[in-house]
This record gives sequence, C-alpha cells and structure tokens, in this order.
Amino acid sequence: MADPKDQSTQSAPAEAGASNAAPSNPALWGGRFTEATDAFVQAFTASVTFDQRLASYDIQGSLAHAKMLAAQSIITDEDYQAIVGGLSQISAEIERGEFQWSIALEDVHMNIESRLTQLIGAAGKKLHTGRSRNDQVATDIRLFLRDEIDAIASQLLETIAVLGQLADREHATIMPGFTHLQTAQPVTFGHHMLAWAEMLKRDYGRLIDSRARCNSMPLGSAALAGTPYPLDRQMTMSELGFETMSANSLDAVSDRDFIIEFCSFASVLMMHMSRFSEELILWTSAQFGFINLPDKFCTGSSIMPQKKNPDVPELLRGKTGRVYGHLMSVLTLMKSQPLAYNKDNQEDKEPLFDTVDTVRNSLTAFRDMMAAVTVNPPAMRQAVARGFATATDLADYLVGKGLPFRDAHEVVGKAVGWCVEHGGDLSDLPLEQLQAFHPSITADVSEVLTLEGSVNARSLPGGTAPVRVAEAAKATLAWVEERRVGARS
Repeated sequence: MADPKDQSTQSAPAEAGASNAAPSNPALWGGRFTEATDAFVQAFTASVTFDQRLASYDIQGSLAHAKMLAAQSIITDEDYQAIVGGLSQISAEIERGEFQWSIALEDVHMNIESRLTQLIGAAGKKLHTGRSRNDQVATDIRLFLRDEIDAIASQLLETIAVLGQLADREHATIMPGFTHLQTAQPVTFGHHMLAWAEMLKRDYGRLIDSRARCNSMPLGSAALAGTPYPLDRQMTMSELGFETMSANSLDAVSDRDFIIEFCSFASVLMMHMSRFSEELILWTSAQFGFINLPDKFCTGSSIMPQKKNPDVPELLRGKTGRVYGHLMSVLTLMKSQPLAYNKDNQEDKEPLFDTVDTVRNSLTAFRDMMAAVTVNPPAMRQAVARGFATATDLADYLVGKGLPFRDAHEVVGKAVGWCVEHGGDLSDLPLEQLQAFHPSITADVSEVLTLEGSVNARSLPGGTAPVRVAEAAKATLAWVEERRVGARS
C-alpha cells in the first residue's frame, strides 16, 4: 500500500457546516483508492490515540505555515483569517475536552484538518498547500521535544541546587568513603553529594547539546523532495522559534536521531539516579542508618509492622530499565529504514512520550526526596571508625618520614593485621605499639590518625577537606544560578 502520509497536495475533506463527527469515508488521501481500508488495518495503523498529545504543536505549526502562505500570496488574507479563526476554535474544543477524535482519520493531523474544513469550508482545504504530513509530524515532534527539554533542564537545575545546598550544610560531616562497598577512606557527606551533582551537571550539558540538534525546522521538505510552491522557510522558521532549518529534505522527514539522542541522555540520567537511589536504599537500612527519609517517601509492610520501605528510590531504580528499553526501541526502529519516510516512524512517539514522562516524574520525586533527607552524623562516624579508614593516612605519614610508599604500605598492612587479630582501630593503638611496627613513628602521628586530620589533609581542589567542600558547594550553586539567569534572558 502506498504511504498515505506522502501526500503534499490538497485533498477533499467534508464540507463546511457538518457536525464535529467523522464522515463515513473520512480519509483525506482516498482519491487513489477504490476500496475502503479494512477496519482492523484502520485501527492497527492509526496513531491518534497517542499522537493527539501533539495537538497544540500541530496547531502552532499550522498557524505559522498559514501565515507564511498568506505572506507569499499562496492563499488569500481572507482564507488566512478563516484558518486562524478555525484553528482557534479547535484549540478551544481540545482544551475543553470537547473535540471528537476519530480513529478513522488516523492521526492528530487529519483529525484537526478535517474539523477545520468542517468549520470553514474550502479555506481549510488550502492549509496543507506545500506541506506533507511527513514534514508536519517531524516539526510537531521537534516543537514538543524542545519544550520538554527546556522543562527537564529547569528540573535538573533545581535538583542540582538541592544537592549543592545539602553539600553546603553538611560540608564537614564525616562519613566513610567506599570502594567495592568496603570502607576505604574518610570523606564528608557534602563531598559525596557534590559527586552526584557533578554527574547531573554533565547530564545537563548533554541535554542542552541535544536541544541544538532538535531545534532545526523540517517544514518545507514536504513528503521527501521539497515543494514547488514559493515558500518562505526563513519566515516559518522565525515564527516557530527554530534556530536553523533542515538542509536536506530527505533527511528532514526521515531523521529521528534527535529522539535517539534525547533517549540516550535520558538513559544516562536515569542510570545516575539509579546509582544514587541504590545508595539511599542502603543508607536508610538498619545496617547503615546514615540518613532518614520522611514517611511520605516510604511505605510499610502488609505483614511486618516495623517496616519502612524506601519505595521512591526503589521505583527510581526500577524505572531506569524502562527508559533503557525505550532507547533500544527507537534504535531498533531506525536501524533498517531506507530513505525517506516509512510508516515505522509512527512507532517513535510512544517511547518518546513515556521517556519524557518518566524522566520528569523521576526528577520531581528525586528532588523532593533529597530536599527532605535528614542526616545521622553519629552513625556515619561509627561506621567510618570500624573500617581502618585512616590506614592510607598512616602510610602517607611514613612516606613523609622518608620510607618508600611500598614499604610504608607493608608496614601499615601489618599494623592493620595486628588490629584485626587483637581488636581495635589504628587510632586506638598506643604510641609504643605503633613504634613496634616502625621506629620512625612519633607522637605527631595522632594528628594523622584522626578522622578530621584525614579529611583536612586532602585540601587540593576537588578534595574532601571541608574548606574545599564548602567552596565547591557554593561554586555549584553559582553554576546553577548562572544558567537560571541565562534561561530567563
């Protein structure tokens, strides 16, 4: 069957004055066909059940296209005014929930065009001049995604700000830093929060980069080869706020890599939130007890009355796989398509829509949850005291006394082994016992073996010294504010 979306010429919908209901033979592309589409095939190929979400963008694109057609004298000003009035009424009907969507009309574009022609007659049939559903839908999706990118960018900034504020507040709160989920060295809770903020800042950069490639206008490409009408693409581009216009009509109508790029961003973002959620789940457990989540972010057990389950971070972790699946869906959708438009592309919308919704909801939950987190410094301090977290500090101390690092590493390893066998931590050992491991150890070692001494010693830029963490937290908040101001201007 020929692709009905490849029709860029005017067609003949129902006449003006008809009610807002689907006509008996509603297809606006039916001139070529001698028999009606099978009812099952009609339902199977229809997209209006989900692409009606693009209605406001379809109307926005149509208004810009009509304005350009009038400016180019392709349609009369009278027809243009009728189109504006008709589309305004349709917009209001959709807003009020009164618009009658018809599967028989396939998609959002044909539903709106059919209703427009019912309202204003022949002028409605002229709107599609110089345009195909192929470049129309490509434009609608880009307009939709551009708005969603802006909204998600704002949410990301809010989330990063919450982490920055938490880091500033807890810049000196000592906790264990882990490798292999084993206590490694002391860090501060603020330093840990800023690690996640840095990941989200890179996600923000990926998102903003993707916006530039999304913000290119396909209109004027028509079905695949452009159009002979004297369209003013520059005017339409300006009306719709696009930064550039497509340079190749074949590419413009068949390209969906901007969707793939967004879904890729979303997958990386969700991976970061999933990793963080895993830590939150661990930290709220009785075995850690590092933080507390308010009750509104948790649920109980139907059988165990003592349970407080961290459902929000668990769901954030679970929804990551959902977004990964959408990325693979769109990649697979596109992998075998020849140029130009193919009906396969109809399947790009549901994965995109769900990815957008999942990311936005996840960011809202994550931001609100982190804004409400309370910290348990004594539990963190007890945990870091149990894992020989200052062992590396003792090795560095011995290097400062002239030992090669590998020799110092061996000395400290033996000291840790002695502590494991006899109980206690390195900081609990008397000076005489430490000197038994190496005679160069003197009384000043006590400054090195404290948790505060350990974190304060790491004062290079990017380190966990509280003074550096406080500076980095303020720099992160300034980074956020700079971008907020840029978005407003």
